Amino acid sequence: MFLPCHKDGTAMDRAIITWNKAISHIGLFQNIISDRDQNFTSALWTNIHNLFGTRLSFSRAYHPQTDGLAEKMKQTLEHIIRRFCAYGPESKGSDGFTHDWSILEKGWNPRAPYDTLKKDLVDINPTASTFKIILDKARNHAKRCMQDSFKYVKERWDKSNKRPESKVGDLVLVLTLNFNNIKGPKKLKDSLAGPFMIKALHGTNAVQLELTGEPMNKHPTFPLSLIKT
Repeated sequence: MFLPCHKDGTAMDRAIITWNKAISHIGLFQNIISDRDQNFTSALWTNIHNLFGTRLSFSRAYHPQTDGLAEKMKQTLEHIIRRFCAYGPESKGSDGFTHDWSILEKGWNPRAPYDTLKKDLVDINPTASTFKIILDKARNHAKRCMQDSFKYVKERWDKSNKRPESKVGDLVLVLTLNFNNIKGPKKLKDSLAGPFMIKALHGTNAVQLELTGEPMNKHPTFPLSLIKT
């Protein structure tokens, strides 16, 4: 569901839009995943959802996988707005649903031209038949390209993002990519800090470390993408 709003809106503006346009149609949320924008971390927004029993979950910096579906949907929305046209109701591999939110709310997809093309007609003009063949070939080619693209991206991701098998008590290194409190020239900064002992595991995506030395002022929880064994 896409709701227009002003970029300088307040937490009250966000709450009113959410209530009038979303909650009034589909009901209260059990969980809301958002970034740490000041409107979403404000006392007003937090108290309102505490009253409704809605859990607020916030994404971490440098870790877009927390809400990857929303991040990808933003890119899709940008493409749609640029072209001012509908996009195909192809189902996603992650959940099996289409990108169109109406399939989840109303149970239907927009009627597209290729949905209404009849496969065989007794009397059809040769030019119209050629036009239909062109449409079918273009659609099948685009579908194969999308499938090949999904397969390629998945293979690349799985190959370069193998999760380290870690447990409490192990010693690991941390990438200093986001460490701004280490003294000295940035160019001479070590790419890895540590080793630090794993103090706790947070699900399958993050670990809590026992920091020592200069990194002690950092938050002790890191995503596995920044951990090296």
